[in-house]
Amino acid sequence: MKKIAIIGAGAMGGSLAEGLLGSGQFAPKDITVADPSAGRLEPLAAQGATVTTDNVQAAAGADVVMVVVKPWVVEKVLRQIAPVLGGGSRMLVVVAAGVGGADVMAWVGECPGGAPATFLAIPNIAAARQCSMTFVVPVAATEGQTAAVSSVFGAVGHTIVTEERLLAAGTTLASCGIAYAMRYVRAAAEGGVELGFRADEATAIVLQTVRGAVELLQAGGGHPEAAIDKVTTPGGVTIRGLNEMEHAGFTSAVIRGLKAGLKA
Repeated sequence: MKKIAIIGAGAMGGSLAEGLLGSGQFAPKDITVADPSAGRLEPLAAQGATVTTDNVQAAAGADVVMVVVKPWVVEKVLRQIAPVLGGGSRMLVVVAAGVGGADVMAWVGECPGGAPATFLAIPNIAAARQCSMTFVVPVAATEGQTAAVSSVFGAVGHTIVTEERLLAAGTTLASCGIAYAMRYVRAAAEGGVELGFRADEATAIVLQTVRGAVELLQAGGGHPEAAIDKVTTPGGVTIRGLNEMEHAGFTSAVIRGLKAGLKA
């Protein structure tokens, strides 16, 4: 298996590391995580990962280097590790919303031995439970290299190889979308409390209901509306509830929220 370095152990980097460690597809010692915060590294070290506060050391020993830091920190980190990225078969993956491929290539373009195979990627925090929806954009890579990087992210969920022009849309739909889905769960659970359930009961009910909806749609492969039709009997309570939600702008609010995230 390839050796992987994750530079940055914040919410996203930590989730990726946790997911890769828990996937069973990599030897824990082959996953190195670098971060200036020892507190972030300790739980990953406890799971067997190699940890360090030295970004260059982490990158130098890896086949796949993932830079998972805030967008405004990417240039600094890339210029720092550039001297050890060039030559060989090393692959670089930048996970940072809004950072373009041309910028990344400019920051690593003068690596000794030439720039590495380079990708942009946007996973989401469900990677920690191998349930991420990840978008991978090859910036300068062969089909074989793209397949290799996709397989790494495939260990923590589902992966789509796409174009850079769609990366922002993927971010708002799947990465921001985690928060949108959780807001629905919160709202439905609060409604359940108003209906008479305890808060923990209501949350458990909603989570299982959402899980069931996902399973049905993934198994059937049909349009959501076709599945909705199965539970909306004429004059029944389900259609009344749906119509009331639509009257309050449910579908419109979701679409507007997604488009607002894209504009940002």
